[in-house]
Amino acid sequence: MQYKDYYQILGVNRDAVLADIKKAYRKLARKYHPDISKEPDAEARMKELNEAYAVLSDTEKRAAYDQLGRGYRPGQEFHPPPNWDAGFEFSSTDTADFGDFFSELFGKMGGGRTRGGPFEGQAGFHAQGEDHHAKVLLDIADAFNGAARQISLRVPRMDAGGHVVLDIRTLNVKIPKGVYEGQIIRLAGQGAPGMGSGKPGDLLLEVHFNPHPRLRVDGSNLHMSLPITPWEAALGAMVPVNLFDTGLKVRIPEGTQSGQQLRLRGKGIPSATPGDLLLDIQVVLPPASSPKARELYETMARELAFDPRTNHRS
Repeated sequence: MQYKDYYQILGVNRDAVLADIKKAYRKLARKYHPDISKEPDAEARMKELNEAYAVLSDTEKRAAYDQLGRGYRPGQEFHPPPNWDAGFEFSSTDTADFGDFFSELFGKMGGGRTRGGPFEGQAGFHAQGEDHHAKVLLDIADAFNGAARQISLRVPRMDAGGHVVLDIRTLNVKIPKGVYEGQIIRLAGQGAPGMGSGKPGDLLLEVHFNPHPRLRVDGSNLHMSLPITPWEAALGAMVPVNLFDTGLKVRIPEGTQSGQQLRLRGKGIPSATPGDLLLDIQVVLPPASSPKARELYETMARELAFDPRTNHRS
C-alpha cells in the first residue's frame, strides 16, 4: 500500500487552518468535477480530492493522520504499525467508499452511531450524546488478576484558530478479571454530552494487549514456549510453568521432543469461557563448559548409539 499525502493533494501546508483547507478544496473541485471538467483524469482526481478533504476537514481523522504519517513521502510503501491508533478517543466514523489507504487507516476507527436528526439544534430539542470509542492497551496480567488502571486518552479538537490540537483525558478504569482481546469495556456517561436534557453518551474501550516477551494472545488462548532439560524430555517430569503466580505445573510425557505442543485446557485467559494454554516445547541442552559436563556428553556419545539422522539418509 502506498502512502498518500493529503496535504499535497489539496495543495496546502501541513499547518493549514480549516478555512484554508475548505478554500483549496472548493477551488480544485470546480476544476475537476466530472460534470464540468475537461480534464481527462477528472473523475479520478475528484475522488482523490474528496478523500483528502474527508480526512483534513475532520478533526479526529486529521489528528490521527498527522501523527501516523510524519516522515513518509507520497507513493512510499506504507503499512500502519500495530495498534497505531491506541489511545485516541474518537466519535463515529463515516463509511465513505474511498481507497485502500483510507480504509486501512480509518475503516475500523470509531463505529458509533451519530444521534440527532433534522431538528437537532432547534429550541427544545433533546438527544442523547454520541458514544465515543478508544482502543486501549493493557498487560496480559490484568486479564488474570483484574486491575484498576489510570488510562490517558488523546482527544482531538479544533481550536479557535482552526488548528487541530490534542487534549489529554485521564480516566480511572476498573479492568475486570478475564478480559479478553477485542472485548469492549463500556464507561457509562463518558461519551459526548447530550443535547438539551439528553443524557451523555458512553465511552467504549476496546481492549488489546501489550506485547509480552513470552506469551502470544490468540483470543482467549495463550501460546507460550516452555524450555525443558534433555532428562526431563527423555524421562518425563513435572515442571513449573511461570504464568503470573498461578502455581501452574505441567506433566512432560516421557520421550517428549522439541517442537511438540502441549495443550492445557482452561488454563488460558480466565474469561467466561476460559481459553487454553498451548505450550511449545523447547529442549535446551546444557553447555559442555566444564570437564564434568564434557565427560558426561562423551559417555552418552559412546554408550547410547543414537543417530538422529537415520531417516535423512537416501
